Formats: sequence, C-alpha cells, structure tokens
Amino acid sequence: MRIVFMGTPDFAVASLRRLAADGHEIVGVFTQPDKPGNRKKLTAPPVKEYALTLGLPVYQPERMRGEEALALLRALKPDLTVVAAYGQILPEDILAAPPLGSINVHASILPKYRGAAPINWAILNGETETGVTIMYMARKLDAGDIISVRATPIGPDEDAEQLFARLAELGADLLSETIPAIADGSAARTPQIDADSTYASMLSREMSPINWNKSAEQIINQIRGLVAWPCASMTLDGKTAKVWRAERGGRTADAAGTLRAAKRGIEAACGDGNSILITELQSEGGKRMAANAWLNGKRVAPGAILV
Repeated sequence: MRIVFMGTPDFAVASLRRLAADGHEIVGVFTQPDKPGNRKKLTAPPVKEYALTLGLPVYQPERMRGEEALALLRALKPDLTVVAAYGQILPEDILAAPPLGSINVHASILPKYRGAAPINWAILNGETETGVTIMYMARKLDAGDIISVRATPIGPDEDAEQLFARLAELGADLLSETIPAIADGSAARTPQIDADSTYASMLSREMSPINWNKSAEQIINQIRGLVAWPCASMTLDGKTAKVWRAERGGRTADAAGTLRAAKRGIEAACGDGNSILITELQSEGGKRMAANAWLNGKRVAPGAILV
C-alpha cells in the first residue's frame, strides 16, 4: 500500500518502523520542523532521524493548511495517510485526500483522554488501564470513528516514560493488524460517544510543585505521570529539586510536608497520614541521582528532619 506517514516524537517511530517492516511503500514522511536544542543548534525530530536512515523523503512544512501542503500530499498519491503524534491539527481537505482516508494511532482508549497528553493524564488520574486506539480522523480532535482498540494494564509503579515506550510498540502492533482490514474494506467504523469523552491537556511546568497536603497516592501518581517532563518538584536544601522516582511508604505521625532522611532515601509525609519514600532526585543544577547518595553527600544521618 502507498502510505504517507505523519509523526514527530519517539512514540511515532515504532509505527513508522512497523510500516516499513511490513513492506508498505512509504511515499513521504511529514514531521515537525527542526527545533533549537542545546547551544541553539537545530535538532531533528526522532521521526525525521529514523526516516532518513531508511532513505525516505521527509517533509517539514510549518503548517498543513493551504494549497501548498494539499498539492504536495496529492502529488505523492498515497492510498492512506497514517498519523501518530504529529503535532499539528490537519484540515479536512488533507484528511480526505487519500482514497482510503487518514487514520490516527492514539495512546488511549477513546473517547477517554482525547488530546495532547493522554499517557501522562492516565497516570496522573490514577487509572489502572489504558491502551491504544486506531481511528479514522475527523475535523474534531480525536473524535473520529474507531477502527480498533488494544487495552493494557498500567503497572502500579510504571511511569509515563515507561508507558510511552510500551504503548508505542502496542500501537505499532495494532496498526500492522488493522491496515489489511482497511485495504480490503472490512475495517470497523464505530462512532465515538462524545458524552463519554475526556480531554488530556498539554502539560506545563506549573504542574510540577508537589502539594504535600494531597494523599500519598496522588503524589505518587504526580511523580510517575510527569516523568520525564516537566517532572514533579519539591523544595530541598532551599532549592528546587526534581523528583524522579518514589515508592509508597507507610503511616507517619509527621506533619504533611515533613521530609525526613531514611536509609534508602527521603521519607516525605503526606496529607492523608501516609508517607512516600523518594528514591531518586535531581537537585537544582545537579545530576539525577539516588536520594540516599544525595543524603550521604550532605552527611545527613537517618532520621534527621530536612524540612
């Protein structure tokens, strides 16, 4: 099948890799423009880097609205457009250009968690299950008819970075299984129920500071859900520190927000009378490290109160 692929981050690479492995003719790869990275040097998106290793033609339009983008797509003459975390809203004429339409690999069980950050919000909200949905694309964001769904449990200690990697491969598997049905006309089209939909908004740095008055489980979910960006944060030694990993603790008599040194890390008291154990952190201007190594570097004895 002649396919145009549209995607940008690591999540999308797995789907592009599977399309190539399945022998489809990928006639063009659309991805976001290169962006300034360290020292303002332009950095290519992961999809571009991978596409170039396959010798595929790569296109990076600033915007997909307008006659130029539509003419380019039509010139490629795809049978189908496959989209995975592209990062632009596509106009209806772009979606309708291929004879078999345009489909999207979305990292949630739709109609829950439409939007930009479904993986993170599933963890932030304490969900125990998520999955991948492949749908026909429509004008309204992530609201098109569902073709196929694959569910998976979320591990109690699984963070967003780990879940991203798993769902990327799950999505690639489901895409590989779904395309033959699209090709032969047997693919399902199940309309979504808008009333059941929820929205997963973009993440922001304002979500980082930990409110210790919340329950231990809510704080654990915040830490897991905000890896690797923007990361949950706390004040430690008078500076902001990122919290990369924590475990559920036990009951504590300490007031919420009390940080106490422990053998394996930093015990933090939460608003519900339970504690968490911070095991990995990154102090401001420092490197990511084990919390007990940070304590050893500060020569803090177990049991000492830090805050």
